[in-house]
Amino acid sequence: MKAFVAGATGETGRRIVQELVARNIPVRALVRDVQKARSILPQDAELVEGDVLNPEILAAALGDSTVVLCATGAKPSFDPTGPYKVDFEGTKNLVDAAKVKQIKHFVFVSSLCTSRLFHPLNLFFLILVWKKQAEEYIQKSGLTYTIVRPGGLKNEDNSDQVVMQSADTLFEGSIPRQKVAQVCVEALSEESARNKIVEIVAKSEATSKSFGELFASVG
Repeated sequence: MKAFVAGATGETGRRIVQELVARNIPVRALVRDVQKARSILPQDAELVEGDVLNPEILAAALGDSTVVLCATGAKPSFDPTGPYKVDFEGTKNLVDAAKVKQIKHFVFVSSLCTSRLFHPLNLFFLILVWKKQAEEYIQKSGLTYTIVRPGGLKNEDNSDQVVMQSADTLFEGSIPRQKVAQVCVEALSEESARNKIVEIVAKSEATSKSFGELFASVG
């Protein structure tokens, strides 16, 4: 297995890279600024300069990768096209390149509540709408996929247990980014994670379960 990570220098993406490196899984990290990325990402990660908004370079950027993890996301800005470009168009470009390269598994970090049009996050230029469009594009692509919808993201890890449910059943809660990264990486090797949307939060009172049990519990 060789993993390609898009959004590798973001808060969640960098944790995904760290998680992969810790498990000795070779990583190609797509970054816009190699120098900046070197100061953020583990030394063992192979850095590839590029952007999901530049589809011409993506097939070459994927190289000999066999799986893709996409943790891109529009940064808050005054650009109303940001979420459309990054969360939909960029993901679409990456899916198209993944199909050309016959990628074995595509893991996409989305968000809780993507099916709720009247959600406060959609005030940020319809960000959930475009994430939902990206999810649907992945589902129709023919690629093996896992779509991970985390709750509110926390930078600090904690000892809470991961709670995993099926699409459109969790509407509140939060989860450390480290646990999101673990779920994404575990999805690559769990047969029961294939072609599923999973919603995840973390709760202190939840029962501890293995990742295999968590994925298997989602229909």
